[in-house]
Amino acid sequence: MLLFSIIESAGWPIWPLLICSVVATALIIERLYQLRAKLIAPEGLLGEVLDKIDAGLPSSIDTDQLESNSPLGAILSATLKIFSAQPKAQEIVLKQEIELEGRIIAYKLERYLNAIGTIASAAPLLGLFGTVIGMIDIFGSQSGSTNNPAQLAHGISTALYNTAFGLIIAIPSLIFWRYFRTQIDFFVLTLESSSDKLLKHLLKMR
Repeated sequence: MLLFSIIESAGWPIWPLLICSVVATALIIERLYQLRAKLIAPEGLLGEVLDKIDAGLPSSIDTDQLESNSPLGAILSATLKIFSAQPKAQEIVLKQEIELEGRIIAYKLERYLNAIGTIASAAPLLGLFGTVIGMIDIFGSQSGSTNNPAQLAHGISTALYNTAFGLIIAIPSLIFWRYFRTQIDFFVLTLESSSDKLLKHLLKMR
């Protein structure tokens, strides 16, 4: 009941903010679930691939299954495929092609990140818009020869609630955006390092 009374007091400008809050919450929960270490870079996966190569069984590695395993599996699979297609190519040429695949994987990791950042930036502006609407009501209540206390109170509540809601949505969204950005940078570094180790291992054995 308290929430409904707040929404009623805040007026219609609160609805875009409520939509932003629902979307931001859903995206944050989705990213918290998907950006987990065991889903991005499963422990021991690189070691398993290296062990099979050392045992002389690289052909036993199912690159398609490895690719679907995780982002780490995808970059390892790409490394194996690129090396198999050009076994005599120079290291710098191989690295350039692997880096291209890595950028594609990194782009996928950044899914929904821009949306969260946009909400973090737009929420204060939407709150400010509600504040302006509230100020218009306040000035409207003071126009003419008589004051309108009800309109004055509604204008004040609209201004304050929308400002508060805008900040309440923007601050957590910004915090999570920065957190996800840091997580993704760490995962990308991990993928690059793993791919580099695999490539050097393959080069030593050719």
